Amino acid sequence: MRIVIAGGHGQIALRLERLLSARGDEVAGIIRTPEQGDDLRAAGAEPVLLDLESALLEEVAAHLQGADAAVFAAGAGPGSGAVRKDTVDRGAAVLFADAAVRARVRRFLVVSSMGADPAHQGDEVFDAYLRAKGEADAYVTRQEALDWTILRPGALTDEPGTGLVRMEAHTGRGSVPRDDVAAVLAELVDTPATAGLTLELISGSTPVSVAVKSVAGN
Repeated sequence: MRIVIAGGHGQIALRLERLLSARGDEVAGIIRTPEQGDDLRAAGAEPVLLDLESALLEEVAAHLQGADAAVFAAGAGPGSGAVRKDTVDRGAAVLFADAAVRARVRRFLVVSSMGADPAHQGDEVFDAYLRAKGEADAYVTRQEALDWTILRPGALTDEPGTGLVRMEAHTGRGSVPRDDVAAVLAELVDTPATAGLTLELISGSTPVSVAVKSVAGN
């Protein structure tokens, strides 16, 4: 498969790129600065220099041409304000979804967040983040041309992955290593039977492959 990842230098994205390239997939990661390119190449991915906050739809769609799947893993990141939560976590996600539709890439994954909700209340930056993620998720779910799956991990940690998770429509609060989030995404990419599902993810007792098969109905 050829898979294009938005936010290609993110902590989850780099882990996902290593997993996908190791199993023989062709991976491209969209990055904002040339300095990030070496890290992607080390992960086995092709760097694509493109700023999703300023890019035109046609530019993004051109980089998605011929892809089998697209993964939105970009985020404004810690330290960013409410404005960038809107331009990246919402705006870039909407643009990437529109570009996938334009390029006729059906399989579309979103790395969202537990608690994402367009109606979330509050004035703090994190409240703005949850609204932005919720609005992006809602937009993606309305795209009939996409076979979308939305993954909402709990609190992310840098602990080594265990390969054991709990993934359901509603898991309740919890944490999960970024390693395990990447492992789940790698399985979801080529499990189209999970299309149309919004899934929460925390650490648990079920092996990743079994958890994915379970939500896919297998």
